[in-house]
Amino acid sequence: MKIGITGGIGTGKSYVCRLLKQRDIEVYDCDEAAKRLIRTSPIIYKGLCQLIGPDAFLCRADKDEHTLNKAAVTRFLLQSDTHAQAINDIVHPAVFRDFEESGIQWMESAILFESGINRLVDKVVMVSAPDEVRINRVMSRDHISREKVMQWMQRQWSQEKVRQLSDFEIVNDGIQPLEPQIETIIKQLAYKS
Repeated sequence: MKIGITGGIGTGKSYVCRLLKQRDIEVYDCDEAAKRLIRTSPIIYKGLCQLIGPDAFLCRADKDEHTLNKAAVTRFLLQSDTHAQAINDIVHPAVFRDFEESGIQWMESAILFESGINRLVDKVVMVSAPDEVRINRVMSRDHISREKVMQWMQRQWSQEKVRQLSDFEIVNDGIQPLEPQIETIIKQLAYKS
């Protein structure tokens, strides 16, 4: 059984995945995989350079790895939903293939449903948190303005929409303990598998 873990920016998905790792559950990290593939895939390199222009990467040409110009890519991405989708259309298929080839059962993706990678999993666990908690976490973690965090949040699906499509929810509000919620879901998944 393949399980997807999702939730918007600042909900604490990565923290939940670290707790799963402590239980010897390996989780494929779609963000990390995308970063690795952006550095190493000639197909992604060519596609992003054609889409964004030569400043998509800081270091070009004769190296086996490429350094993404995050500022240029972020500017392009935030200009429109069409731009964001165009980047996704280049990166997501490579991540999908990489996950399928990994043999890993659990996967973490902030945009599980938006990207369509949910079709590769049997069950979905959503990690949620109140918006104010999310905003404060991201501002503190990334040292960015409230406005920038809200921009990112508005680009993602609402928690309510994700909740409706998910099979389980872990509430990471800083009040409810996570371990019992994780334990309950693992038991239910084991029962259903």
